[in-house]
Amino acid sequence: MSLQRALLVKELGKPVELVHDHPIPLPGPGQVQVRVSVAGLNPHDQRVRDIGQYISPPAVLANDVVGKVTKLGDGVTEFALGDRIAYQAQFTKEQSQTGLQEYTVADVLAATRIPASISDDQAATLPSNIFAPLVAIFDTFEIPAPWTPDGKDFDYNGTTILIVGGGTNCGKFAVQLAKLAGIGRIIAVGGPADELFSYGATHVLDRHGGYDVVMSRIKELVGDDLLYACDTINPPEDQILALNALSSSKKGILATLLPRGLENDSRIAEKKAGFVWHKVIGSSHAKPALAVEFWKRLPEYLEQGQIEPLKFTAKQGLEATYVNEALDAYRDGRSVTRVHVHI
Repeated sequence: MSLQRALLVKELGKPVELVHDHPIPLPGPGQVQVRVSVAGLNPHDQRVRDIGQYISPPAVLANDVVGKVTKLGDGVTEFALGDRIAYQAQFTKEQSQTGLQEYTVADVLAATRIPASISDDQAATLPSNIFAPLVAIFDTFEIPAPWTPDGKDFDYNGTTILIVGGGTNCGKFAVQLAKLAGIGRIIAVGGPADELFSYGATHVLDRHGGYDVVMSRIKELVGDDLLYACDTINPPEDQILALNALSSSKKGILATLLPRGLENDSRIAEKKAGFVWHKVIGSSHAKPALAVEFWKRLPEYLEQGQIEPLKFTAKQGLEATYVNEALDAYRDGRSVTRVHVHI
């Protein structure tokens, strides 16, 4: 068996460690082997390392992966040897797909070809951060994706979406996806106004001032008509803002990227028509039909500037020190510019 270097979670709550004897995976049907160039770290990687979310040790982190195709599995026609691809690794205990190792395998359904105009680092900002809001908008909200037959008759321009946590990476991509679909009013709470306006936000609201002040800013724009709200940042106890912004007379939908709050919370405003509250599972493997169609179209969106990659910080080499530093910063609630590991 061929071996490689990898950074492993050997024990929960402990720093990742470099090993030199990790097996190199081979692609199965519908998969490709990838020589990794960039692995992107996300906040959930800290939870994987420290509490075992999705995994059990020993495990490899980083679900956002970029590299070149080195082997093709049976039946693969979508990619060729040498293609540069970005992909989202599956959120499972199986560790052949995650990126902090030299070679991985990728499922074709969760992969996209990288245009020549986009760098490996730019591509690595995309997979998990764009797919979660994609699911929120075009699955949880049941707004038809613009490439579907149902999209021809949907009134995108007459639709309003509220995005709480506009300054997060998922929030920024949520704005871009809403703009891509032609949503008429895209309201972001929090985040850099100029950047969010450039992505397509129609309104950017200050998140400061307390619950009542921020709610009044939202209600001034939406009245009692808001049907779609996405919270990209808040823990369960703070999702009440987005929920109470929804209409009380029409049935609205709240999509959250963190676990949802309690539906018997006494702070919930009266909802005469009820409401739907969903925790979004932003996994390509959980939504394969949506994934295949989106990843197929993403290269064109990137080339046309309809989707723009986000900011990152690059670190050179498969080194445990700066991976642990980034994960510790997420754990401690410090501001983190997305970290990319060059392998």
